[in-house]
Amino acid sequence: MLSVLVPIYNEVHTITEIIKQITSVSVEKEIILVDDCSTDGTRELVRKNYGDGRGNIKVIYHDKNFGKGSAIKTALKHAEGGYAIIQDGDLEYDPSDYTKLLAEAEKNKADVIYGSRFLTTWRSTSLPHFLVNKFLTIVTNVLFGSHLTDMETCYKMIRTGLFKSLDIESQRFEIEPEITAKLLKRGCKIIEVPISYKGRSYHEGKKITWRDGITTLFTLFKYRFFR
Repeated sequence: MLSVLVPIYNEVHTITEIIKQITSVSVEKEIILVDDCSTDGTRELVRKNYGDGRGNIKVIYHDKNFGKGSAIKTALKHAEGGYAIIQDGDLEYDPSDYTKLLAEAEKNKADVIYGSRFLTTWRSTSLPHFLVNKFLTIVTNVLFGSHLTDMETCYKMIRTGLFKSLDIESQRFEIEPEITAKLLKRGCKIIEVPISYKGRSYHEGKKITWRDGITTLFTLFKYRFFR
């Protein structure tokens, strides 16, 4: 079974559709929604449609806005599947790619599969966004001796036991480099497969800024040399 971890913050225009897309994927799964104290009506919409959970959907509500990392940590505590994957509440990533990642995991008996947005092309996003991601991925490869093409991808599918053992500390977006740094430091092999991606602009609601890039660099160096 696949545990789909869905951190949610102010996604009132997309959350219903993304849950529909996740549900439609033909794999055994549980969906764990964590609303990180949304203020735009998302929380009320989720509560109206799913309450505290129904069927294979679990719902947890944060009383305060702690950040994406905290929401993922909360979801992970409730995960019971063999693998867990992060799914943002927007529509940038396509849940139909789950089958591709799971097939690669089964084929290679792999502990970690990343869905790479840039394995075949960079044109899934803007050039500036690609260049920032490319720089951060190169830094990761230099620091940890890896050969990744997309360190910051949301689609990190990890054996749930391994994922929980990482003891994630990050509260916000720095959870992405922390996960990768800890996996590589342990010597875990990360296999990448190409995925589809439709990047949003900041005008459309993208929440990551240049400040998060600086935090990512700090996080990479912290977990390479000081943790």
